[in-house]
Amino acid sequence: MASSFQDKPILITGGLGFIGSNLAHRLVDAGARVTLVDSLIPEYGGNLHNIAGIADQVRVNISDVRDEHAMKYLVQGQEVIFNLAGQTSHMDSMQDPQTDLEINAKAQLSILEACRKYNPTVKIMFASTRQIYGKPDYLPVDESHPLRPVDVNGINKMAGEWYHILYHNVYGMRTCALRLTNTYGPRMRVKDARQTFLGIWIRLLLEGKSFEVWGGEQLRDFSYVDDTVDALLLAGQSAAADGKVFNVGGEPVVSLLETAQLLIEANGGGEFITRTFPAERKRIDIGDYYADDRLLRRTLDWRPQTSLPDGLRLTLDFYRKHLARYIG
Repeated sequence: MASSFQDKPILITGGLGFIGSNLAHRLVDAGARVTLVDSLIPEYGGNLHNIAGIADQVRVNISDVRDEHAMKYLVQGQEVIFNLAGQTSHMDSMQDPQTDLEINAKAQLSILEACRKYNPTVKIMFASTRQIYGKPDYLPVDESHPLRPVDVNGINKMAGEWYHILYHNVYGMRTCALRLTNTYGPRMRVKDARQTFLGIWIRLLLEGKSFEVWGGEQLRDFSYVDDTVDALLLAGQSAAADGKVFNVGGEPVVSLLETAQLLIEANGGGEFITRTFPAERKRIDIGDYYADDRLLRRTLDWRPQTSLPDGLRLTLDFYRKHLARYIG
């Protein structure tokens, strides 16, 4: 896989964030010429510490994907774009829907237009989300499942995804979308629960505090970030991905209570309390979800490599060393 990206100019939007920075580390190791675009807006998870060890091997541009003029310049000359920038908080999307619309839908259209006009042969991978399915009609959820988002974030991410596929269908651009499940691992946001509940669980656990599990019976799958990056890289080097939408899932399927217990076991101790799901969040919760990702496995020969217990241990090890860099 590494040789496919050797000396290629590659742009990562959201490149100082969780998944983008892990991807950047892998691409630098592969010899790519990497440019990272990130707004470093405090609420969105970008962190300069995420590129510790490779900071002198990447180009960093502090820009907002909503800046059409900046993006017009930045997309030029790139061979591959990993389009990962986004607003991920479901509650924030309900409280500030216009900002979510601007980042997750309007800005995506602007990026695609810039590529169509100034770099029409670039290959683009878009980070979509399981959230666009809404409450599942059946499990596991495959790519043919109806799309019924339950919040503003899901609707805007769905629009962003469809713009990418539309530009393939109409203009022949080499785009694809990966619908990510709960991704976790080093460099994720742990300051609060804006990015993932696992983040705040890990912070509180390492601070010697109990964390809360809301409900607990909900079923989920989790993807360790290295496995998610594998999927992005495979899509980025394969013509078979062009115009396609893929679920990215994880193994095994576990309840939130089981996840909490696994986290405490990985930490060697700790405690949590269960509480009733807050009403304002229950209204936009999707209930049980786990992905059918056989299409990705068949098409790109992808398999998750990191078990949930191992991934939780690796994540805890990272934050034991670096927690202060992520909660300031």
